Amino acid sequence: MSSKLRLGVLASGGGTNLQAIIDRIQDGSLNAEIALVISDKASAGALQRGRRAGIPVRCIAQRNYPDRLSFDRAMVEELRKARVELVILAGFMRLLSPLFLDAFPDRILNIHPALLPAFPGLNAQQQALQHGARLSGCTVHFVDSGVDTGPIVMQAAVPVLENDSVESLSQRILRQEHRIYPEAIRLFAEGRLRILHRRVIIVCPAENPAEALINPPIA
Repeated sequence: MSSKLRLGVLASGGGTNLQAIIDRIQDGSLNAEIALVISDKASAGALQRGRRAGIPVRCIAQRNYPDRLSFDRAMVEELRKARVELVILAGFMRLLSPLFLDAFPDRILNIHPALLPAFPGLNAQQQALQHGARLSGCTVHFVDSGVDTGPIVMQAAVPVLENDSVESLSQRILRQEHRIYPEAIRLFAEGRLRILHRRVIIVCPAENPAEALINPPIA
């Protein structure tokens, strides 16, 4: 793909997944550009990471809007002005309204620190520990109207150790998040993701016929 995919990143926290994406863009392994970083928190580390990388950033706080729809409308307007093609949720701690979902149909990705459909929602690592799970991990998925219910693009598993705390498990999962999130974005940028019912199919590059025999493209 000759033109770079324009990304809009929404984040509420420190922005380590944002940094992983920035790093992959800078080393040339991801053919994309981050057109805009939006946070709902002025103190978010993600905004600082964006500024350091020379990326346009905006703080859009929900408290400054009378309701959720007007808040989402403001974000959509900024993303459209930045000509964003794919929205990336990187620790964005708010649910998106149908207005937002309709503005970017099948063009919003999220990463969740569990092997979905297990342990959706908040405190996924703590849920895994409380349930005695032997494996946990992370999932990149398309965003739909549910809570972590969208079609799954990619997953990575990590063991849950006997002496794990929420913090130690979270750090092990986070290392895998930093690996698979840029990879999922790369597949989208290459036009290789297809949603068939609830299943995401990874289409093989046409120039690799041997791989295409294993995973044929959808007609």
